Amino acid sequence: MADTAETQAQAEEDMAATAAPADAGGSDGEDELSAEWESMVGEEAGGQSSAAHERILNQDEIDSLLGFSVSDDDGSDRSGIRAIINSALVSYERLPMLEIVFDRLVRLMTTSLRNFTSDNVEVSLDNISSIRFGDYLNSIPLPAILSVFRAKQLDNYGLLTVDSNLIYSIVDVLLGGRRGTSAMRIEGRPYTTIERTLVQRMIEVVLGDAKQAFEPLTEVDFTLERIETNPRFAAIARPANAAILVKLRIDMEDRGGRVELLLPYATLEPIRKMLLQQFMGEKFGRDNIWESHLATELWSTQMDVKAVLDEQQMPLGKVMNLKVGDTIMLDVTPESTVKLRCGAVPLTKGRMGRLGHSVAVRLDAPLTPTARKAMLKLT
Repeated sequence: MADTAETQAQAEEDMAATAAPADAGGSDGEDELSAEWESMVGEEAGGQSSAAHERILNQDEIDSLLGFSVSDDDGSDRSGIRAIINSALVSYERLPMLEIVFDRLVRLMTTSLRNFTSDNVEVSLDNISSIRFGDYLNSIPLPAILSVFRAKQLDNYGLLTVDSNLIYSIVDVLLGGRRGTSAMRIEGRPYTTIERTLVQRMIEVVLGDAKQAFEPLTEVDFTLERIETNPRFAAIARPANAAILVKLRIDMEDRGGRVELLLPYATLEPIRKMLLQQFMGEKFGRDNIWESHLATELWSTQMDVKAVLDEQQMPLGKVMNLKVGDTIMLDVTPESTVKLRCGAVPLTKGRMGRLGHSVAVRLDAPLTPTARKAMLKLT
């Protein structure tokens, strides 16, 4: 028993002696292993950073950064660059006289539509904005009636849109519908001939008021060309062309609707200078006092008038060989007429003679039309 106990104690001492160096080596191995792991992690991080630094963006990421393909669920673009491109429109605020014209149109329409419907009509101006023609056609709520009219003096076209609420309200009012009840709308059918005819009469009244609204600026006759129900058939300009959109609200007690008047900038271009005025009759950079003074001084301006006896065409070599004393024969006689010129402008004709000790020219004809035009341009 004693020998067995001694043997077991000796075995335990041997195991402890063996475990001590193992533990020491294990701690050293762990340090080396941790250092190796740190170096591996550093190399991977450096490789990832270099890979991230060298990674090339794909087309979708480039488009997303530049804002070319960012769109909402409804398909409308929210892109930055495309928004800048699409917003490159001339603002109506640069044509301040348009507001005066359309305010006048509202007052005229209020009176004329009251007489037309024999009802209490209130017309209000909702908004004046700039829009591209293609965007407007895509935004028209259907069903609607679109009337294409022509501005005769401006030699271009415009568009007048009447929404369905106003169409049924006008039909209901003109055919004797009861007050206090909203107009009955029947969806899913085209407009009848009676409805189109009644709306056409209202459109003619509005176009007549528009003519009167533009009269203080210029005379413009708006004539109705055709009536369409499909926006594709009402194209009067290219989709990218800019236009002025005027939204009018027409209320007849509990009934009413909206009228939208669209005028392309090409239509307004002939009277653009008038629309740039801040007030009626404004003169741009013109001073009447200076103009009258300039016209007065022009009449006392000295000008050189040349009396041309004859003109000849000679070769350059002959002209170079002319010497002092050479004689040039003129194809004129003492009775030949003399041409009077001011620069390159022919004035009139006359006969050469003598008055005292001076050579004179007696005029035989009035000023030429070219000379009169030149004088008018100066004045």
